[in-house]
Amino acid sequence: MALTPYQQLEQEFRRLHAFRSAASVLRWDSAVMMPRGSSDLRGEQLAALETEGHALLVSPRVSRLLERADANAQILEDWQVANLREMRRERDHSIATPRSLISRLAKATSRAEMKWLEAKQKSDFSIFAPHLEEVVNLLRDKAALVGKALNLDPYDALADEFSPGLRSEQIDAIFTALGRRLPGLIHEVIDHQAKRQPTHEITGRFAASKQRALATEVMKAMGFPFDRGRLDESEHPFTGGVPGDIRITTRFNPAEPLTGLMGVLHETGHAMYDVGLPEAWRGLPVGRDRGMAMQESQSLLLEMLICRNRPFLHYLKPLLEKSFGVSGPEWEVENLYRLLTRVRRSLIRVDADEVTYPVHILLRYELEIEILKGELKVKDVPEAWNSRMEDRLGVRPSSDAEGCLQDVHWAVGSFGYFPSYAIGAVIAGQLYESLRAARPDLDEEIAAGQFSGMFEWLRQNVHSLAASQSMPELIQQATDKSLSAAAWVRYVEGKYLEE
Repeated sequence: MALTPYQQLEQEFRRLHAFRSAASVLRWDSAVMMPRGSSDLRGEQLAALETEGHALLVSPRVSRLLERADANAQILEDWQVANLREMRRERDHSIATPRSLISRLAKATSRAEMKWLEAKQKSDFSIFAPHLEEVVNLLRDKAALVGKALNLDPYDALADEFSPGLRSEQIDAIFTALGRRLPGLIHEVIDHQAKRQPTHEITGRFAASKQRALATEVMKAMGFPFDRGRLDESEHPFTGGVPGDIRITTRFNPAEPLTGLMGVLHETGHAMYDVGLPEAWRGLPVGRDRGMAMQESQSLLLEMLICRNRPFLHYLKPLLEKSFGVSGPEWEVENLYRLLTRVRRSLIRVDADEVTYPVHILLRYELEIEILKGELKVKDVPEAWNSRMEDRLGVRPSSDAEGCLQDVHWAVGSFGYFPSYAIGAVIAGQLYESLRAARPDLDEEIAAGQFSGMFEWLRQNVHSLAASQSMPELIQQATDKSLSAAAWVRYVEGKYLEE
């Protein structure tokens, strides 16, 4: 029996998924295991996979099949109609981007990532600058082409790849609300915390092997499937691979045993989202996550709202004592809580507390828009970064490594990605309110190391829907409210200004 046009499309997009899966594992390998001198070869490999995927999407065959499937959409199930919509979206993005530009970007970002790592290690932006300039020039071309084809602002054309449907006007509205409250809130919280009794600092050295064993135990308790995933180390923590083959990386600092664990928990939030996506839709556009803002909501919800809280620390305390052979006042729950919720005006985004964290994102958002528009030259990025960080947060980087070289995103061409971090925090705050209302015993469950109820709610309201709905529709359905910064602000005020 001949396959229908829709069924043929499913075959084509599962093949595309295989290309992307291979590319994702190669990128993981680049960060974790690949010899540095192999970057040019890896760039060629990634370019080949990306151009093959691009050729599939822009082929006349896929366009014909889409037209025929659309004509018979009335016989499809709702999720299949959503799948067609996502197929068209991917096709339209790809048609707007020439194959030659895809290839040049893949090679340029592979080189830039290696030069970024070298520049960061040497704290010398000039090593990275010409490679970033090349990436930016190519991205300007891409943004202009995609924006024109899809009737989008150039920046929105790039951001749409990471968080479909999220537009600058929505980002600006939420960021304006955060920008109004954050300066005063940060001052209030720091002043409030200064009135507490001093915390006991954690001292000593904690072997990375012991930290990794602890992180693995917690991940297993949360349901991470180690038969289909791994935990490794890299310069910049991330979650790669694909559902069914998930790769988590983190950094372990022997002097800071909580930092590496919190990094693992952040990435576990990403991974559990991937684990919860519908297996029946795997390999299809509708079966993907609903963009990076939703992804970040899951990682920040787990790390910040769940795990940097007293119930989780009641569960964690005996594990810390067992893993590291420690005891004393610095390992008591209340002290651990104060250490993990300490608000400081700091320089490094990935180490920032959740109150000051959005300031880091607002800064990057502003800078990358100016870079793309040509209003800020690449060579002037370090000074712009340093001066604005000082203006907004009251701290100034003393080196490029703790300033504009701390993130890999621009090196790999991810302009339009950064807003998803702060939007993700806002989503997390709104989901958390609804989660707590739905599970009034949540704190007791977490304290007992029982995470299945929490993840069951998330699977039902977020993960299992995958990309079948738009992000605003998903949030409205899960929380009975449209997305705003209000819930996040309530959460932070309640947590950090508690008496």
